[in-house]
Amino acid sequence: MTARELAAARIHDPALRAAYAECRRLNARHGRTYFLATRLLPLERRSAVHALYGFARRADDIVDETASTSPAERAAALDALEAEWRGALRGGPTTDPAVAAAAHTRERLGIPARHFDDFLASMRSDLFVREYATYADLRAYMHGSAAVIGLQMVPVLGTVVPREEAEPYAAALGVAFQLTNFLRDVGEDLDRGRVYLPADLLAASGVDRELLLWSRRTGCHDRRVTAALRDAAALTQDVYRRAEHGLALLDPVSAPCVRTAFVLYREILTVIEREGYAVVHRRAVVGARRRASIALPGLVRALAARAGLRTERPPSPAGARRPEQRRTSPSAGRRGTST
Repeated sequence: MTARELAAARIHDPALRAAYAECRRLNARHGRTYFLATRLLPLERRSAVHALYGFARRADDIVDETASTSPAERAAALDALEAEWRGALRGGPTTDPAVAAAAHTRERLGIPARHFDDFLASMRSDLFVREYATYADLRAYMHGSAAVIGLQMVPVLGTVVPREEAEPYAAALGVAFQLTNFLRDVGEDLDRGRVYLPADLLAASGVDRELLLWSRRTGCHDRRVTAALRDAAALTQDVYRRAEHGLALLDPVSAPCVRTAFVLYREILTVIEREGYAVVHRRAVVGARRRASIALPGLVRALAARAGLRTERPPSPAGARRPEQRRTSPSAGRRGTST
């Protein structure tokens, strides 16, 4: 399927094809929910999603490699990735497949480079920030780590309204996905020395870092922890409700993919609730059968949309302007983001 996706996206250079193929492998291996939803996109749009995922995964892996590297080593690796990224944006060579594919995707779709800048800034903060005092503080971090990933995706997916009308909802969906990850990964993040759930939300139920660590270490449950996690889930559900309004603004051939991702990720919250908010002790997982049952209706909708809609083929998967137009456009800029 990789060759067909690349051919549909008109990516013919052998080195670029290899770079995109590597990003696709990363997505398939590490982003099971994300990869499954991506399969519902038209062939020509999938490679861009793989490229953006690959770059985000590359940076995320650097900052999360706490077991075998020091903060200084991780900072140096992130510096090297950022330097290679900036060189690629100037047209320089790169040996990193994720950088090569993401830089090519950014150029051909006109994704503002500032989204990538904000993403890298948030990744850098993960090297030294271990907790967030308020939800406002966390939101500032999530702008770069999550919202900009939603913004990167808008040119890939296409919209039926001007792009700027869909962008707030795409950003909200990125935040909803990340808040879900934070809940799912509470225990694993504790092992890395991080608490992403804001301290004021935890304190409202009488929870602090020490209580979370005690629960993780002993395997014991505490009603205060359960209450705090329930509040965090409710907050996340509020963000999903806001993001859902944006689904109708997407290109009909892309909407089934995003709706499927929306339902799959939201299902993690259902699993967390069903398992009694035990995420301090174990990660909540949506089973393969359940994922398939959610994805199947999405596939039916995706096929129906492709069969029932005949739209003018854009010059790129998301209808990006031609490169010569982007060079003179003030909106062609920098940046984009993650996982």
